[in-house]
Amino acid sequence: MRKPKKQKKPLNDLSRSLTSFDPNQTLTAVVELSKKNWLVAGIIPGVERQPLKKLAADENELLKLLERWRAEAEKAGHKITRIAVAFETGRDGFWLARWLSKRGIEAHVIHAASVAVSREHRRAKTDRLDTEQLMRAFLGWLRGERNHCKMAAVPTSAEEDARRPHRERETLVGEQTTIINRIKATLARLGIRYFDPKLQKAPERLEQLRTPEGEVIPPNTLAELKRDVARKQFVVDQIQQIEKARLEQLKQAPKAGPNLMILLLVRVIGIGIETADMLVKEILSRNLRDRRAVARYGGLTGSPDESGSQRREKGLARSGNARVRKGMIQLAWRFLEFQKESALAKWFRARTENNRSSRKKMIVALARKLLIALWHFVRGGVVPEGVVLRPAH
Repeated sequence: MRKPKKQKKPLNDLSRSLTSFDPNQTLTAVVELSKKNWLVAGIIPGVERQPLKKLAADENELLKLLERWRAEAEKAGHKITRIAVAFETGRDGFWLARWLSKRGIEAHVIHAASVAVSREHRRAKTDRLDTEQLMRAFLGWLRGERNHCKMAAVPTSAEEDARRPHRERETLVGEQTTIINRIKATLARLGIRYFDPKLQKAPERLEQLRTPEGEVIPPNTLAELKRDVARKQFVVDQIQQIEKARLEQLKQAPKAGPNLMILLLVRVIGIGIETADMLVKEILSRNLRDRRAVARYGGLTGSPDESGSQRREKGLARSGNARVRKGMIQLAWRFLEFQKESALAKWFRARTENNRSSRKKMIVALARKLLIALWHFVRGGVVPEGVVLRPAH
């Protein structure tokens, strides 16, 4: 097995800043975002006070405030060469970071869970205290010190848009399951248990259904069932539209970056187009540093708990991408069926054949190894040992 090719792009290191920090020429600000108001805290070189300003949720007002603080610093004799702004991840996403970057402002998005908080019981929590914690963490990150906080990689609009189809499909599949379960529950109340709402002729068969007493379905219940069946069919049509559009995109541009990775993954027997699309768009197309970063982002690393002589494992850290974690564990079970002669499947069987109770724990380890192997496969063309591929088209 040969080593994968070296990355052409510079690798992300978001645990610390790689740019030297000059506090006399850097205007630092953090923003506590909410729906209606933004609370902005700043550190202005040459100005003793540390201003705290509440604004309406308006990016133009934020830009005016930063320019005003820049003017104050220059009036105090400090030429500002860098404006660094940070805020936490949340419902606003990354649009503000992209908007500020286009205007020459260095914008960073902090992982909310990476900021250390007080462990006091019933600790005080206000927007002002939150900005203080953010500022302390952000300053440590700017100084290049590790573990103060972690930054999220800001995706482009195109990268965010590419993830929408498979995420929407996941939501629609969940809605479809909810509707089917509701139809079955309604029929079960009437004693009807052998009706399949997924059949193509389900709407016509509703009229013919009879209760165990031989009676027809009551009119209001029948009307409700017809609406649910129509709603299910509408959701199915939307799922099919998404799947058709994805296949058309792969057909039109098969060699475009992510599309080439998807077509390469689909060659692995046991991996379908939906799983391949999710893995590429969520993790494999990202510029991750090494295999440890891949496993960590996939949410497949452990969370050890050590204190003195006590040693125990609390389970998965669950700090990564939940979609990748769920998909990889499902794929690991499927991989054991379709790739029985692969080295990874043999590794799993050797460690579980005498201890069947450990299969659920070991499947997570297999999912981690498989994810790293697939990362090497799409990045450097390294085929996992013993894995059978479909013929290339």
